[in-house]
Amino acid sequence: MNALIRPRNGRLLAGVCAGIADRFGWSRTLVRIAWVILSFFPGPLWIAYVVLWILMPNQGARR
Repeated sequence: MNALIRPRNGRLLAGVCAGIADRFGWSRTLVRIAWVILSFFPGPLWIAYVVLWILMPNQGARR
């Protein structure tokens, strides 16, 4: 499996959904659709997205 990183190419907002899809070998489109659907339900999904945006390194970034 690949590391959990935000790719430089193919991202729409921050690349979190694309990074998750690449990590697990899923379709980026399906992960994005699932995120949009789940964002309508109550819960901390938006907070989790922002936290992952901050914590996930960019592709090629050094940490």
